[in-house]
Amino acid sequence: MCSHKPRCPSAESPGRDAAKRVKRYWSLGFSRLCNGIYLFDDTGELLPDGRVISPRRPTRGTS
Repeated sequence: MCSHKPRCPSAESPGRDAAKRVKRYWSLGFSRLCNGIYLFDDTGELLPDGRVISPRRPTRGTS
C-alpha cells in the first residue's frame, strides 16, 4: 500500500504506528495510516486483518 520513500513500516512490524497518516478523522478520534491501520487517539489500533491492539496509555508515576 505504501508509496513513500523510504517505505513506511508494514502493519505486521513492531513500529507499525510510525507509518504516515493518510487521513485524520478529527470528530471521530482516529487516523488512517498508509499501511492500512486505524490509529485511535487513545493509542489503540485496528489492524487491516481485523485484529485489535489495546491502547498503550502512559502510566502515571507516583509522587
